[in-house]
Order: sequence, then C-alpha cells, then structure tokens
Amino acid sequence: MFYLSFIGEDGSFSLENYLRLWTTPVYGEVFKITFRISFFTTIIVAAVGYPLAFVLVHLPGRLQNWALLFVLLPFWTPVLVRTYAWLVLLQDHGLINDGLISLGLISEPFELSHNVTGALIGMVQIMLPFLVLPLFSSMKAIDQNLIAAASNLGATPARAFRDVFFPLSLPGFLAGILMVFVLCLGFYVTPAVLGGGSVIMAAMRIDATVRLYTSWGAASSLGIVLLMITVLLILVATYVGRRAGQGLFR
Repeated sequence: MFYLSFIGEDGSFSLENYLRLWTTPVYGEVFKITFRISFFTTIIVAAVGYPLAFVLVHLPGRLQNWALLFVLLPFWTPVLVRTYAWLVLLQDHGLINDGLISLGLISEPFELSHNVTGALIGMVQIMLPFLVLPLFSSMKAIDQNLIAAASNLGATPARAFRDVFFPLSLPGFLAGILMVFVLCLGFYVTPAVLGGGSVIMAAMRIDATVRLYTSWGAASSLGIVLLMITVLLILVATYVGRRAGQGLFR
C-alpha cells in the first residue's frame, strides 16, 4: 500500500495522491466524520461499559458467569447480521417506531436509521464488548482487601472507589477505550448500512475509490494517512494515559 500510494494515474512515481488528499475538501470532510463518529462512539461505550463491568465484577459467581455469557453472545453473530437486525428495529417502519405509534406515544416515526444516530447505535452495541471484557479482567484482578482497608481507615464507599478502585482499574479502562476507538476508525459495514449513505467514513471512501474509480494509488494514500494518524493518536493516548496513571498513584 505504501508503494502504491506513490504511483500516479500514469503509472509513474508521483505525489499526486497525497496532494489530492490535501487539496480536495471531500477528503478532509471524510476524516472529520470518521474521527467524530469514532469519538462519540467511544464516549458512549465508555459511559455504558464502565458501570456494566463494575456491576459484573460484583455479581455472585454463577450469576456473573451468565452475565458474561450475554456479553459474549454478540460475538457469535456476524457483524452484518447484527447490523441488519438493527435496521429492522430502527427504520421508519421498524419494530420500535411501529410499536410506539401503535401505543399512541408518537404520531410520526423517529429518524433512527439512515443517519448518524443509527450508525452510532449500531456501532455502540458492537463495540461494547471490546471495552467490557478487558475492563472486567482489570477489575477482577483488583484485591478487594484494599477496598476493605480503605473503609477501615474511614473512607466512604465513594472515596474508596475514587482513590483506590478507579485508579487500579484505569489501565484496563484506557486499553479498552483505545481498542474501541481504533476499531471504529476502520469500521465499514455498520455505518454503511445504518448510515444510509449520509455517513461516509474513511473505510467507505477507500472502498468507493477502488470499486468505482479503480484508483489503487488514491485508496492506498488514504489508507496510509489514516494509519499514520491512528498510530500518532495511539502514541499520544499512551503517553497521556501513563502520565495520568502516575498522577493518580502519587
């Protein structure tokens, strides 16, 4: 891909693919949409995933195993099947809108599909286990005697969570967030189906460049730029995470 990204339309070595990315506004818009959708998906997954993992860790043994089974259950179904299942639920005449209309709660269907809202809903559901599982593992490894010791020293449950439990769970939390964000950057199926063509992410643009225009050089340069930005963000997130961890443990 790196080699092809420097091959122009005439087959010679050229920088025209990268210059096109810089000078064509549509590519900038694609990157903005990609990172915006990935960011909001990660934020929602973090807001839902941390409390869920916390509850799972504190469930009794047998009940905890059943709950983990339900977290793992989506992995047994292909992403495409889950995406079309969400389409059946969210479309204008889907189960959710038809149910609400039949109950008299709404008069017009909500716009839940073929837009950013539909893409976010589908991506959050698919990405949630990728945060819950590493976070659950990190929380499971925390010695509960430390929480008891904090309570014996006069800490309230809220303070014990803030000063002891949360800092110890932070490595797993940051690892899960980073995994979710990076996976979202390359997402294709879910935003393509639930976005209805109004949500064009980088992977979809790469596919269109190859499939419609047969421009391997342009598609390769787009992929290389996305890869470089992703690596840079990972390095920055790793550095910030380490500094934050050091600050919490002082």
